[in-house]
Amino acid sequence: MIIRRAREADLEVLGGFIRDLAHYERALEHAQATPEQLHQSFFGPSPQVYCDLIESDEGVAAGFAVWFLNYSTWTGTHGIYLEDLFVRPEHRKQRIGLALMQALAREAKERGCGRFLWQVLDWNEPALRFYESLGATVLREWLTVRVDGEALDRLAAG
Repeated sequence: MIIRRAREADLEVLGGFIRDLAHYERALEHAQATPEQLHQSFFGPSPQVYCDLIESDEGVAAGFAVWFLNYSTWTGTHGIYLEDLFVRPEHRKQRIGLALMQALAREAKERGCGRFLWQVLDWNEPALRFYESLGATVLREWLTVRVDGEALDRLAAG
């Protein structure tokens, strides 16, 4: 397996991974990113988000990780925030998720990051077990808070 940063030619593969992940998370209707938005986010003049793909020796994309930098005011350091991690079902149980997580941990260390952080759905027991096996701590006392759609419009309007 080879892990590499996504390239513009990978946009269709990236879109497929996003739809597959949304389907797995039972939220396909929420996967609305257009190819143009993905291109701008990952390959525009000032990309703020990154995608790593893992491929078989034959060049078949088996999984992906989408991540960006965040910042901790407490530690005064950046961190890596893993937005999405997905391995296609036919490639699971081959240590592909582990390889992606290890690559991101190395990226964090190389960048001097103090944290590697992500979220997981509370019903996703296989993922929770996997993350805990890596030494991750599930911070159950923290809740995700989000404002979007009309509520974001109202908040912005004051």
